[in-house]
Amino acid sequence: MSDPVVVEGLSRSFGTLVAVSDVSFRVHRGEIFGLLGPNGAGKSTTLRMLCGILDPSAGRATVVGFDVAKEPERVKQNIGYMTQRFSLYEDLSVEENLNFYAGVYGLRRRERRARIPAELERAGLTDRRDQIAGTLSGGWKQRLALVCATIHEPPLLFLDEPTAGVDPVSRREFWAHIHRIASAGTTVIVTTHYMDEAERCHRLAFIFRGSLLDIGTPTEIIKRRNIRVAVITTSNVGRAVDLLTPYPSVDEVAPFGDRLRVATLDAVDPIALAREVLGQSPGVLDAREIVPNVEDAFVAMVHSEARAGAGS
Repeated sequence: MSDPVVVEGLSRSFGTLVAVSDVSFRVHRGEIFGLLGPNGAGKSTTLRMLCGILDPSAGRATVVGFDVAKEPERVKQNIGYMTQRFSLYEDLSVEENLNFYAGVYGLRRRERRARIPAELERAGLTDRRDQIAGTLSGGWKQRLALVCATIHEPPLLFLDEPTAGVDPVSRREFWAHIHRIASAGTTVIVTTHYMDEAERCHRLAFIFRGSLLDIGTPTEIIKRRNIRVAVITTSNVGRAVDLLTPYPSVDEVAPFGDRLRVATLDAVDPIALAREVLGQSPGVLDAREIVPNVEDAFVAMVHSEARAGAGS
């Protein structure tokens, strides 16, 4: 079966501002695909084009078999979309919101009568069915928004910063539910600023200044950066930061209390470098190397692009 999302040379400009430039990728059926990048990178603009909300300035994309520029309404009918802001009707009850969105997506009354109670039960919202949506906590609002976005059982679900402002426990429960949805065959595309959430995705696309920097599994992306990371304990954190930061092989020095997290490029040994640079004072009191994560890869990628831009 064909991939539910195929993007080829997609671009979008707003006057002289190029928000997305020549982006190409495919999303496979049943995977959780993450779009990662800093604010203003072009993630949300890309998402809005794929949802049929914004017309591309150039390139093309097909979503669940429909061209986003030529058939935007067909795209909208066959996807679920959840924004970072609570976009439901706060003066309606939980069940009234579900009824409304089920009607918007074209579910007949018989389908609604069968599906809504089942979805309420699955989301743990049955006891809150009569509660006014505006009085729900952030975590419960998030659950309701997700149920409303998937009440019509779409083959493709878009999530734009879905856990912004939600407590850690609710975030974990949300992601467990997302993996259940994907395991059942729904494809999920999510934008997020949380690096631990990025590592929960099957594949990631890094977007920076409107361009696609890298794409692959979290493991593949980390490996391609060729970085090493160590946690260093020293007697003077501030002095150690000043000494280590100028070295070309040092990508980042981040203080955490009385410790430093040192990331190095080109597989340079961060512990050996720290011992050499810090010497006897402030010195290295303790050191251990740790496995790099997606955040390390993301920071290294952004730093690399910044250096390239400064040198051009």
